Amino acid sequence: MASKRALSAILKSMLHPNFAILGALLNGVGGTLYLIETIKGRVKPNRMSFLLWAIVPMIAFAAQRSQGVGIESIMTFSAGFIPFIIFLASFVNKKAEWQLTAFDLWCGFFSVVGITLWLTTKVGNMAIFFSIVADGLAALPTVVKAYQAPETENAWLWLTGVLGVIVTLLTLDRPTFANSAFIIYILVVNALIFSLVYFELGKKLSGVVDKQV
Repeated sequence: MASKRALSAILKSMLHPNFAILGALLNGVGGTLYLIETIKGRVKPNRMSFLLWAIVPMIAFAAQRSQGVGIESIMTFSAGFIPFIIFLASFVNKKAEWQLTAFDLWCGFFSVVGITLWLTTKVGNMAIFFSIVADGLAALPTVVKAYQAPETENAWLWLTGVLGVIVTLLTLDRPTFANSAFIIYILVVNALIFSLVYFELGKKLSGVVDKQV
């Protein structure tokens, strides 16, 4: 109990709640770079992931607001708005198209199931939990793509997302499941995809396996 109070005190002394706006702006900077790269055809966003990423956070945002979450919910909003713009931009340049696979479609299907469970759940925290499940399933196609073809992604969108979430978390004086669970999930996913893309872990691991064979 004492350690929890100490952690809360440390967090409270870190950043003013309005810094959550800075967190969302950092996420927006990476999103803008990714948007430009998409229009130019230099990256190929997985449309299934980005479409569902546009839908899920917006519902999570509504759930957070219904739970009384304050300005920190702006990070969740930006996590949905930016993918929506990128999803639309992927239709501008044919080179930005990423062919959907059966795996992508199955992930999309189960993500929609998660969204349905979410929307039929009346408890706010349970709705947020199902939003994380649905968003995680939506993320799988992009995680796989980042592992197999890192050159089709831009690492900086994911890094700025990580930084934005960290800033947002430092504005929380009393972390709860409602105000932090979804954005912590965003932190984990963004960090994973950034690592896969920037360090090209898939290619390196494949090379190790080939040498062993």
